[in-house]
Amino acid sequence: MPKKENHAKIIFHIDMNAFFCSVACILNPSLRGQVFAIGRENTYKGVLSTASYEARKLGIHAAMPVSEAYRIKPDLLVVHIDYKHYKEYHYKFIKIISEYTDLIEVASIDEVYADMSEISKKIHPIVLAKEIQHRLLSELDLSSSIGIAPTLFLAKMASDMKKPLGLTVLRKRDVESVLYPLSVKEIFGIGKKTYPILINNGIKTIADFMNPDNMDKIINLIGIHSYDYVVNSVKGNTSDIVMKERQTDSTSISTSSTFDIYLSSLSEILYEFRRMTREVWSRMNKYKYYTKTVNITLRDSDFTTITRQKSLDEYTNDFNIIFDSVSELLDDNFEEKQYRLVGVCVSGLKTKEELPIDYNLFTVMSLDEKEIKVNELILNLQNKYGKEIIKRKKK
Repeated sequence: MPKKENHAKIIFHIDMNAFFCSVACILNPSLRGQVFAIGRENTYKGVLSTASYEARKLGIHAAMPVSEAYRIKPDLLVVHIDYKHYKEYHYKFIKIISEYTDLIEVASIDEVYADMSEISKKIHPIVLAKEIQHRLLSELDLSSSIGIAPTLFLAKMASDMKKPLGLTVLRKRDVESVLYPLSVKEIFGIGKKTYPILINNGIKTIADFMNPDNMDKIINLIGIHSYDYVVNSVKGNTSDIVMKERQTDSTSISTSSTFDIYLSSLSEILYEFRRMTREVWSRMNKYKYYTKTVNITLRDSDFTTITRQKSLDEYTNDFNIIFDSVSELLDDNFEEKQYRLVGVCVSGLKTKEELPIDYNLFTVMSLDEKEIKVNELILNLQNKYGKEIIKRKKK
């Protein structure tokens, strides 16, 4: 009897461990082993982008208000790194992965999905994953966790299971033994608002969620669409297609999410806004865009929608500046109500070459110097070859 061919995809989810802090340590090795966070320096305003593993042990984490982090550790070291360094290392690790496959989907600046089905015919997936991890660490000094599975969802779940430098294989037949014992809070896509509701109603583990006897209770709590999505995802019945990056709209980049369990607190919305800003910022950097206008959208349970925007002092592609603006817009417009949709948008995008010139004293002097040099060149050519050889175009 002929051997049954296995058509399952081999999807890698490659997640860089504490990427922002790792880049900071590369640029400043004295930060290694220190309790520090990434954010705006010399201010109590705004929120943290991320925190080192040492800081996380103290309860300091991403999206935490800077003032709260200082209450936990008054001498906390908060550092700010220019976005260009993150972008530089993002492209470096993408370049390494692209040597193995061209089917790469960028999920954010520090994580990607990669379809390794073809090359895995020649190299065992585990050997391949270890090689990629070793190269990222030895060549770039970046640690990573890799999940290997037949779908994007399961690959993401796998990469989250062991950090840092984790390597987890999750096959469909292993789902019950590996995933079912985990808390429902570990389900990718289950929000910080949703999992406490599930736990408080007796749905504590993924096994509880997948138990058909609990179906009606869960649907009443989170809605049928969310229920069906999670069940199918855990079973491995969702997408196994890695989508290569598509060209983005050159005028704006936006993202939004609709929630079956409404958001009601400022901290919940801020957490989602940070995730969305990171997604938008990552796409901006991929296409080397700058923005001067930041927008947020809030839609409440009555479908009342507001959109607010802020104009920045100058064009930027600095994550912290953009997220600070998003935070300020939220602070100014948040009301005590339930929100079903929130979104972030950056608009009026320009490449560096399209940015307006700031005509200050120094740039004008520079332009004058160029004009003088051009005139001298034209005169020299005319003297040598005749006045008809070249002429200035009349304005």
